[in-house]
Amino acid sequence: MAAAESLHRRTREGLAALGVRPRRRLGQSFLVDPRVVARIVAEANVAGRTVVEIGPGLGALSEALAEGAARLDLVEIETRLAERLREQFRGRPQVRVLAADALRVDYEALVGAGPRALVVANLPYSVGSQILLRLIEARAGFERLVVMLQREVAERLVARPGSKAYGTITLWTALYGRAELLFRVSPAAFVPRPKIESAVVSIALDVEPRVALADEQHFRTVVRAAFAQRRKMLRAALARLATPGEIEAAGIDPRRRGETLSIEEFARLSNELRRARH
Repeated sequence: MAAAESLHRRTREGLAALGVRPRRRLGQSFLVDPRVVARIVAEANVAGRTVVEIGPGLGALSEALAEGAARLDLVEIETRLAERLREQFRGRPQVRVLAADALRVDYEALVGAGPRALVVANLPYSVGSQILLRLIEARAGFERLVVMLQREVAERLVARPGSKAYGTITLWTALYGRAELLFRVSPAAFVPRPKIESAVVSIALDVEPRVALADEQHFRTVVRAAFAQRRKMLRAALARLATPGEIEAAGIDPRRRGETLSIEEFARLSNELRRARH
């Protein structure tokens, strides 16, 4: 409890000294629970690895990561926080600080040649999904992501077909990754305290798609159309892309809704429609 109170106090004092006010509308919250920090680091298993941390803030998680990582790259969008981190890690050459927007970073250049890196991140609620998808795009450089997101988004990543949480982000993640919800995090673990719960997710990434696709862009087009009006049957939702007969040719009942199809079924449907139309 004393350690948590100390980190909580240091975080508030550090933000005040820098004149940084967390922007709630952007979902900015700083992790102040040492038990959560320790659990994230243990789950990430960073010993001897290259690690990229996004949104390090005042470095509560960064300090713990730096103890085990062979190299630690910190990506921080707030210039004042980035400068403070440079000062904090002065004399530790294995830690590099990049003042940049995580959505615009060239991760291939950042990570460089060699073994694929790990990502550990407490992602802001407002752009967490966007950053996650950007990291999946950069999968050639990343073996695994251990990220904290709002619980609702985390549950979408691991949702099953037919559930309310199942949707496009589930499939975009499953196309290259295997997601696992590790644990939930109380709002009390943050400053300022958010109004929603968070969760930590692990995503093991493959470089190549985990299902056979004739055309990835076509697959994405089919998925988007199927979920644009998720309560519609496929024969209506995909009316511009396929006839009921073409859907049936993929072994799928055109009366089904897109939200009931697995990623394997979407891949089979996309491949059949592309074959039929080309």
